[in-house]
Amino acid sequence: MSKLLTIAIPTYNRAAKLDKQLAWIARAIKGFESECEIFVSDNCSTDQTQEIIQKWQQMLPSVTFKSHKQPENLGVMKNIIHCIKSATTKYVWTIGDDDPIQERAVPYLITQMHKHQDLSLLFLNFSGRNQITGEPVHPPTIPDNRWFNVDAEDGYGDSQAIYGHCFAESVGAVIFLTASIYRSELAQKALNIWQDASENWISLAYIAGYCAANGKIIVTKDTYMECIVGVSYWQKIENSAVLMQYKHLPEVILKLEENGFSKQFCRKMMVKSYQDANLKVFLGALRRWPLFTLRIMIPFWISVIQSVIYLLTERFFKSSERKMLSPQVVSK
Repeated sequence: MSKLLTIAIPTYNRAAKLDKQLAWIARAIKGFESECEIFVSDNCSTDQTQEIIQKWQQMLPSVTFKSHKQPENLGVMKNIIHCIKSATTKYVWTIGDDDPIQERAVPYLITQMHKHQDLSLLFLNFSGRNQITGEPVHPPTIPDNRWFNVDAEDGYGDSQAIYGHCFAESVGAVIFLTASIYRSELAQKALNIWQDASENWISLAYIAGYCAANGKIIVTKDTYMECIVGVSYWQKIENSAVLMQYKHLPEVILKLEENGFSKQFCRKMMVKSYQDANLKVFLGALRRWPLFTLRIMIPFWISVIQSVIYLLTERFFKSSERKMLSPQVVSK
């Protein structure tokens, strides 16, 4: 019988964390061994990662446990994408090697996957906690400590509208690695369409959007994990902020438009990306890397201007159409 779910872990030089996460998986999949398999993608670690993998392969003889060691460190996104492309099961769940996840997440996922045969994307809601202070963290528009503020538990809503709401409310939520479970075939097709997705640090938002545009989506009400909010890998790169705000996010928005999302939604998101962007990031980058920043900003500004023109034109024609269709009052 074909397996239903691949639980994949991209990792690099964090043997102790991997050991702990594999211990969690071993507990969580009890009773579901015939439907789950494990895959670890080692990004050419130099610590004891391989020994940890071999240890758990021996400890879980009844579980399909695959692994791959990259010949060199490919970077975070390429290793994540390798996990998605390697899945041979119906669904793939790529998790962080250090994200705390509740054991009840696995039985919940298996139940929903059997219940909804056309499910293409599932978001597990999560809480957030500051890595340094330990204080709860969540988007300012959401009152309680969770990141997806949407009721989409039954899997029968408008998938594009639900995903669009999540994307507009918090891009950070839809790119949190461990929160997303994709239908493998659709995620892999999305990556085949956008061959350079690994060069974009938020391309997981595109993969999720592609899945949402081609099937059903579930967003859980309950939280099943915790996101430790700290400094991301790409935030350590000097020009990361300007790249994320003015290049990577607009690229994802345009890819969503190319692959099923309405032009109106995507143009609104392009304008919103301009409104939400931090001006200090632009000014600081312009001062430090003027040519690099202008090469990024000019295409972004063009896209924003085109989006504004499109939205204004659409509003004008809709307003004119309403006036033409409204009943005429004739004075005698």
